[in-house]
Amino acid sequence: MQGKILAVCISNVRGVQKKNVHTAMLKTGWGLEQDAHGGNWHRQISLLSYDKVRAFNDQGAHVDHGDFGENLVVEGIDFRSLPVGTRLACGTALLEITQIGKECHTHCQIYHRMGDCIMPREGVFARVLQDGVVSEGDKMEVLPPAEAPLRAAVLTLSDRGAEGARQDLSGPLIRRMLEEAGYRVEHQTLLPDDRKVIEEELVNLADRRRVDLILTTGGTGFSPRDVTPEATLAVAHRNAPGIAEAIRTYSLQITGRAMLSRAVSVIRGGTLIVNLPGSPKAVEESLSYILPHIDHGISLLRGSGGECARP
Repeated sequence: MQGKILAVCISNVRGVQKKNVHTAMLKTGWGLEQDAHGGNWHRQISLLSYDKVRAFNDQGAHVDHGDFGENLVVEGIDFRSLPVGTRLACGTALLEITQIGKECHTHCQIYHRMGDCIMPREGVFARVLQDGVVSEGDKMEVLPPAEAPLRAAVLTLSDRGAEGARQDLSGPLIRRMLEEAGYRVEHQTLLPDDRKVIEEELVNLADRRRVDLILTTGGTGFSPRDVTPEATLAVAHRNAPGIAEAIRTYSLQITGRAMLSRAVSVIRGGTLIVNLPGSPKAVEESLSYILPHIDHGISLLRGSGGECARP
């Protein structure tokens, strides 16, 4: 699949419309030179399909290149249909799609004028893997899919941790164990025990970042502030109880207090979400037990795993 770049847009301030500068340098680990949205994060570059812009203008929107805050406007590629991890080549530059769509916290001028804005649902974001100059008229090519590592996110859920009153030991431990098992950890963060905040983060990681696995640690006990299971169940599309049950069964061989865990395991879209305990010792025991087995389930979610039955 090939497309053509119609505009290269930047702004020196975040949250404003961008200006078409016609040509610019893509820098690894940053994004477009002189663009305020560049940096060491996953949303270095924003892309929008011109076909979607044209359809929106047919409704009387009268938007120009960069008005949605997009960096690259490309004709001929439906970015919204591509999976996270897709690589895009343009000359010597190489991009990797990292997020589909975004959450709109404050409605832009376009939304207030039209009652709609296509960027939150049609825009995609990418990181720069290889330097290169991009210019109007350049071809962009969607590269054949390559075998990619399983992608994961780690959430530590703790009021005291979020306040800085307690060091997070479990989150870094989970990250290390995942990376040693061959996962690529795309995101790690520490959040308070706030159900709405947790739900929003789970939805963002599953629906927009589209990671394969989300592991949470903390908030699974009997305390009134322990709301991780409720937040997880609230965003679930399907239940996957066997994993949480297996952790409890295994942990009961170590301590009877494992029966007090309310942890759950569920599926949202193509993402598996598993609640782990809060203590580093329990995290290591639980994750060591399930890691050798859950990759098969994740492969099935990806559509690349075989059947479980054997002759």
